[in-house]
Amino acid sequence: MLPSPRRFLAAALAFLLFALPAHAFDTRAEAAYVLDMTTGTVLLSKNADQPIPPASMSKLMTLYVAFEAIRDGRLTMDTRLPVSEHAMSYGGSTMFLDTTDRVRVEDLLQGIIVLSGNDACAVIAEALSPDGTEAGFARYMTQRAERLGLKHSHFENSNGWPAEGHVMSAHDLALLAKHIIQDFPQFYEMFSETHYEFDGRAPQNSSNRNPLLGLGIGADGLKTGHTQEAGYGLVGSAKQGDRRIVFVISGLESARARAEESEQIIHWAFRQFSQSTVAKAGQVVAEADVWMGDAGKVGLMPAKDLTLLLPAVGGKEVAAEVVYSTPLEAPLDQGQEVGQMIVRPEGLPEITVPLVTDRAVGHAGFLERMQTVATVLLRRLNEGPGDAT
Repeated sequence: MLPSPRRFLAAALAFLLFALPAHAFDTRAEAAYVLDMTTGTVLLSKNADQPIPPASMSKLMTLYVAFEAIRDGRLTMDTRLPVSEHAMSYGGSTMFLDTTDRVRVEDLLQGIIVLSGNDACAVIAEALSPDGTEAGFARYMTQRAERLGLKHSHFENSNGWPAEGHVMSAHDLALLAKHIIQDFPQFYEMFSETHYEFDGRAPQNSSNRNPLLGLGIGADGLKTGHTQEAGYGLVGSAKQGDRRIVFVISGLESARARAEESEQIIHWAFRQFSQSTVAKAGQVVAEADVWMGDAGKVGLMPAKDLTLLLPAVGGKEVAAEVVYSTPLEAPLDQGQEVGQMIVRPEGLPEITVPLVTDRAVGHAGFLERMQTVATVLLRRLNEGPGDAT
């Protein structure tokens, strides 16, 4: 009989010792979320799952759906789309389209990304809507967002025009930005364009409102937003070296505050944290007992490199524990997942990495099995009935 499984904890592994706690960024934003995309580490979360008016930042969802349509062949960059009375009726930031226009999709995308064109969004929306209306497209956006894992997003239009019930969360916006960067790298470079003019119509609206572009800090996207209700916000991303961060801020009181806060977040994220590989795939971090095997122990190793984001000042090591049910029962295959290594950097989210066996372990021979059973029975007899579990 196999001994009762128990939880095994191996704390303070030899290669994982100590790290200073991370210092949180004290943001002025009403809602904020900062994600290190390279390691998946959440560096900052403030009211991140609270549904808020996203203003023009919700245009990212319209862009995502448009990118999907191009990828799937339902649109091309050269497809020309008509402009409806409804699309032309939008105020605010526009491309100054009118119903005599038939506009290339590429121009519309640049008009949305660089110029934040409300009319351009409506043209795309009506072209891709299941029923040909912007409202129908907004319903589809909501459904598509849910399938992407956006849990606090609901759309009433394609462009973030103020409407009751049109909401997203900072967490959702960051997740959407991550999807755009990962799913559509062929389009992502458009987000770093600083200037675009469409047909010479609106020279006063030809510059990208993203205040970070051109500062030399690695910023290359994505979308600003502002309404009276929402305040000033930004979905941003920056890459320095091998690391990329995505961040969202919302509810700032001015464009200047938005610019200052965004730049400070980028400096903080890259200067206060550094990337470190603390355990490599194939490196044995613990040994586990094996029941009825042709070997009494088997090594446990990470299934993949364990790369962490740690505070840049201080040690590069952290406390960890290995968790598995012991003993493991033979036979075991090489590379079989049998446990987990749990790492808890102070001030940062817990990270769990699967542990696999470093070699195969077969069944023990008949004599070895009988000897093991006899040993267990003798030990239980010696323990006495009062100690049995």
